[in-house]
Amino acid sequence: MIRPEWDAPRRVRAAFTLRQGGVSQGAFESLNVGTHVGDSPAAVAENRRRVRETLALPDEPVWLSQAHGTHVVDLDVPPPGSAAAPAGDAAITRRSGRVCAIQVADCMPVLFADRDGTAIAAAHAGWRGLAAGVLEATVEALRLPPERLSTWLGPAIGPAGFEVGDDVRDAFVRGGLDAAAAFVANERGRWQCDLAALARGRLARLGVDSISGGHWCTWSDASRFFSFRRDGRCGRMAALIWMETGA
Repeated sequence: MIRPEWDAPRRVRAAFTLRQGGVSQGAFESLNVGTHVGDSPAAVAENRRRVRETLALPDEPVWLSQAHGTHVVDLDVPPPGSAAAPAGDAAITRRSGRVCAIQVADCMPVLFADRDGTAIAAAHAGWRGLAAGVLEATVEALRLPPERLSTWLGPAIGPAGFEVGDDVRDAFVRGGLDAAAAFVANERGRWQCDLAALARGRLARLGVDSISGGHWCTWSDASRFFSFRRDGRCGRMAALIWMETGA
């Protein structure tokens, strides 16, 4: 696990799972928590159980059906009767004991905590979600002044491994945002993209002044991280955040 070092209040707990310590085999070795990647359901269930036990989670995490969009799921609103994973790319809660979870294997998980300890959120920020405004949507859903928020950027693909085309660069630059510095031209006529820089820039423009993390590269460290860009078929890691009951 990676435990975030940030200025969230004491009652807020957070963690990022690494790829070691589970029971999955082959391409999913070993702590894969994703049910949608082709791994054995029994192995994923055991891996998730180990995560719950290791972190002493107060409840089962709410695992989203992520789609690289901007929909924010409010975990405090009862679902419409379906047992399926709620569809969305961010989750918020103001209640203790509820666990927000984001699954990644190169995309960036971004955690949010109100510095007064009244609300938390987690967002799935790959390049599509970032360009579409998933971080902006999450801050809006929290209904808090941005200066009250602490944020943490989890492991994601770094610029050395994230080669993109003009379409990705244009999605950020044409919006009038100062994003050009996050793209460096390479000798193949394409661009090396700094996902963390893009996320920091978006948060700063929202008025968020507490931004931590963002220095791990999933693509370059195969011993600790799954990476879809590096391996194709692979497992998923999770960023988790919750507020302790009674803290």
